[in-house]
Amino acid sequence: MSDALDGNARARARRLKLMAFDVDGVLSDGSLFYSDAGIEIKAFNTLDGLGLKMLQQAGITVAIITGRHARCVELRAQDLGIQHLYQAVDNKLETMRLLLAELGLGTDDAGYMGDDVLDLPVMTACAFSATPGDGHALVQRYAALTTGRHGGHGAVREVCEFILDAQGKLAAALAPYLTMASR
Repeated sequence: MSDALDGNARARARRLKLMAFDVDGVLSDGSLFYSDAGIEIKAFNTLDGLGLKMLQQAGITVAIITGRHARCVELRAQDLGIQHLYQAVDNKLETMRLLLAELGLGTDDAGYMGDDVLDLPVMTACAFSATPGDGHALVQRYAALTTGRHGGHGAVREVCEFILDAQGKLAAALAPYLTMASR
């Protein structure tokens, strides 16, 4: 990323109060596994999970807006304390608008991380957008930030730390772990 693009992404991330994420290809690697009983299974990365918790602890609301519905996503959101979970969403932009209205926020306060062309309407409406390094090429073209990591493999954590750093909150988020490590 060029310095100019990085500066623009940082300026956009600096004012975020809400960051929403897609699931398939972002919080997971996009693979869909089905058990013989027809239960959908996804793998989630623990690095991403801690990043989402750090965002929340820093006062940034976290949401999940995804087109598919899977019980495992509900369980993961519960585990991470994410209260704003929207599954089986056909129009992610409309869902984002409803969430912003509920929270009393505007699109200048919001960001979205997606990986495919279905995510472009909501990504381009938000002040900040991000995509994993393996996101669709067109999505990468429109995203304010493209991560070095792939979806389901730490890309979300990279975005979380980028936002925290842009807001001057990363050192405080990491400090408790560094204090423990120095003992």
